[in-house]
Amino acid sequence: MAETTETAGTTGTTPRSLTRAALEEFWQRWLVANRQAEADRDWEPIADFYAEDATYGWMYTPDEYFMAMGREQIRRYALGTEMAGLDGWHYDYQATVMDEVSGMVVGFWRQRAGILDNRGQEYEIAGIGGSWFGVEAGAGGRLHFGWQRDWFDLGSTAHTFLSILSEGKAPPALQDRMKLDSTTQPGHYRPGDLPSTVWPPPVAAGKFLTQAAFPRAQA
Repeated sequence: MAETTETAGTTGTTPRSLTRAALEEFWQRWLVANRQAEADRDWEPIADFYAEDATYGWMYTPDEYFMAMGREQIRRYALGTEMAGLDGWHYDYQATVMDEVSGMVVGFWRQRAGILDNRGQEYEIAGIGGSWFGVEAGAGGRLHFGWQRDWFDLGSTAHTFLSILSEGKAPPALQDRMKLDSTTQPGHYRPGDLPSTVWPPPVAAGKFLTQAAFPRAQA
């Protein structure tokens, strides 16, 4: 059972803050599960790390977002259809920042294709990618992710995909992925249609506010 403690946050009380040991143990299990998913080329099993009502999203462009609502949409869409064609890719965490008081973890990862270019170098999406997680204690104190938001460099992603394709290195599954109209895929939304907030719900609600808004300019 995960140990929790009562603590005060910046703008109020965080009812059940996690201990550092519990958060680190949970994170290590997550890393192991991720590596196994990469080896199996099947990410869907790691959906079990999420709360039943968790949300998981990211931005593709200012006009297109992805959002999965609940554990089963995370399993089917975020870890299923969104990973189609990416067999063999791996997301190696380079650094982790965690805060047991807020229950947040930020992981910075490098996205590599598992495919070698004509120089014998592995294709990699340049730029910094990462995931921002909210960790919660559920029934019996078991930890899970209540939300996740990702970021990555879309321009660099497109460049890398096209390089793999133009050099004749793209496997059929990746070629099929690149032919899809992303806006028609499940979980893709226009900004006004998003079923959850771009910023994680508790952050959007101001529960972790650390600086007041900049004063509005006077007309």
